[in-house]
Amino acid sequence: MKKIILASAALSLFSSMAQAQSSVTLYGLIDEGFDFTSNVGGERAYQMVSGIAQGSRWGLKGTEDLGGGLSAIFQLENGFDLNNGSLGQGNRMFGRQAYVGISSATAGTLTMGRQYDSVVDYVGPLTANGSWGGQFFSHPFDNDNTDNSFRINNSVKYTSHNYGGVQFGGLYGFSNDPGGTKTNRAWSAGGSYSNGPLNVGAAYLNVNKQARTTFGAVTDGDPFANAGWQRVAAAGVNFTMGLVTLGGVFSYTNVHNILGFPSMIFQNYEVNARYAVTPALSLGAMYDYTHVRQGLESGGVAKGHWHEGGAMADYALSKRTDLYAQVFYQQATGAAGPAWIVGTTGASSGDHQFVGRVGMRHRF
Repeated sequence: MKKIILASAALSLFSSMAQAQSSVTLYGLIDEGFDFTSNVGGERAYQMVSGIAQGSRWGLKGTEDLGGGLSAIFQLENGFDLNNGSLGQGNRMFGRQAYVGISSATAGTLTMGRQYDSVVDYVGPLTANGSWGGQFFSHPFDNDNTDNSFRINNSVKYTSHNYGGVQFGGLYGFSNDPGGTKTNRAWSAGGSYSNGPLNVGAAYLNVNKQARTTFGAVTDGDPFANAGWQRVAAAGVNFTMGLVTLGGVFSYTNVHNILGFPSMIFQNYEVNARYAVTPALSLGAMYDYTHVRQGLESGGVAKGHWHEGGAMADYALSKRTDLYAQVFYQQATGAAGPAWIVGTTGASSGDHQFVGRVGMRHRF
């Protein structure tokens, strides 16, 4: 009898140790709402739309303790449209993220798979669209990818340990092209500093000949999918004063050989703010000015401007469920026209566009 008791106790101990050393988590988020858009091709639009404030998703992530401060990690994340049940990100099963790697408690993390670039990691969280606002609050065409219009396939990514608030990392996405290592490859690097109320981030992204192959680094069909190259330099800052967080972001995007233009250069200037009125209620606002220069085949230059801004009210019913309302307006002039807010289903027939949304989010 004593042997049976001892054996049972040993099995229970080993089971507890195994659970402590390895874990897998199922998680997700559902975002659904009703949108009104003032002008889509000359018509008003009343639509049910999923995944605007945050993309609807479910995923699995896990870790296994390997000893010596090392862990094996993985994450598989699916995006979907709640209204029709279809897969997102180009009909991919795990289109949002899919990677496996090794994490060290002191040296950082090395992962491989389909992953976010450094602009998304280090500057995106300082923008309105990448933190509290979602798609509508993106810069025109999401030209700097702060809203994650594309992910990087075939990528190897390093993220450092946090050294007193300083963190940095980089990514390289392979072309997988036997005859052209520069065709549809990508690389990025960036870093951040966080100390109390201050958060600062900067990053650089370079993509060569994206979407020229179906197996390269970028195959998502973003607005600049057929460009010769796309280069983004971005930096931002957030500062929290009590219940108010203020932010500012600048990004510079140079797109070569796209839509019949030898070059397109975007300069984005964003300011944003968020106020926690109560533990349950928060208010946010954002304004962005974007200037574009388009090189013409004739050798001249066409210029344009966007002015856009919006506001959001968010009320938490619980830790996992909230209700929100958003309004956003864009005006485009010169070569920037017609207006087209990211996340709406089409461009306006004129130089301005307005969208309003009421929605609900649930996290699990």
